[in-house]
Amino acid sequence: MGSTGLQENAVAKNFKDLSEQEILALAIGSEETDARIYADFAEGLKADYPGTAQIFTEMEAEENEHRRVLIEEYRRRFGEHIPLIRREDVKGFVYRKPVWMIRPLGIKAVRRHAEVMETETRRFYERAASKVSDASTRKLLGDLAEAERKHVTLADNLQQEHLTPEVEAEEERAHRRLFVLQIVQPGLAGLMDGSVSTLAPVFAAAFATQNSHDAFVVGLAASVGAGISMGFAEAASDDGSLTGRGKPLLRGIVCGLMTTAGGIGHTLPYLISSFRTATIAAVVVVAIELLLISWIRNRYMDTPFLRAAFQVIVGGVLVFLVGIWIGSS
Repeated sequence: MGSTGLQENAVAKNFKDLSEQEILALAIGSEETDARIYADFAEGLKADYPGTAQIFTEMEAEENEHRRVLIEEYRRRFGEHIPLIRREDVKGFVYRKPVWMIRPLGIKAVRRHAEVMETETRRFYERAASKVSDASTRKLLGDLAEAERKHVTLADNLQQEHLTPEVEAEEERAHRRLFVLQIVQPGLAGLMDGSVSTLAPVFAAAFATQNSHDAFVVGLAASVGAGISMGFAEAASDDGSLTGRGKPLLRGIVCGLMTTAGGIGHTLPYLISSFRTATIAAVVVVAIELLLISWIRNRYMDTPFLRAAFQVIVGGVLVFLVGIWIGSS
């Protein structure tokens, strides 16, 4: 059975060696796990994506109904005791990644995860149905496989019912807010720091030495050093559990890379051997960087472009002039 993220161990049993009793017990446990995952999805999404959360609440109810009919079939054939057979006890069985491992819950990632769950469960039921001999059990497993196949249609129907244009618009706004919190803000902080804070050392070194190579070395060191510092600072600022800012590691990486990129931008021109040409090119790059920062603040932070440009450019020009003054003194 194909799946992603398989968990196998040395004592796991092959699927082909399972008895019909074990297959039913495994199916019951699988449906219970899937229902709880959908409940976790609904709980995790209800604050920002209430329409989608309702979809997963409906899906949870479907899985609980599947579990109920499986238990009835098990009781009919094998009695009251249902042995504990977990997914990880069976080689090649589908594996469900715990919800806490995929936080923060992105709406697209969750929907994609649910599609994979339904596909893998359907394949399990199809294979299980071909393995059992009891006609009633085989029919039940075949019906469940067909039900999993139709879950895509169910999800579409539920989406039409719950995800009205107004709800979709609100969810899109919520998705944008999360994107701004988790990606744009740390990236913008890094870009601003890298672009502005490295101006003084780069141009101070350039005008002090009148040598492109020396300016490049100083700029490279300042950019990489600032990137590492900002990355660690952002990653350690908070774990995102209360602020909704997402995984600290991701924020730290984004912030660190953007800080380095901000400094590298006006450092690279000093690869040009001609000091005068390199400095002119670096100044042009600085102007582009400051305008880009202003545009990002206008686009994602709702800051009027002229105000953002004024704030960023004034600060950048002051640091730039300080660097030239120190380097020329």
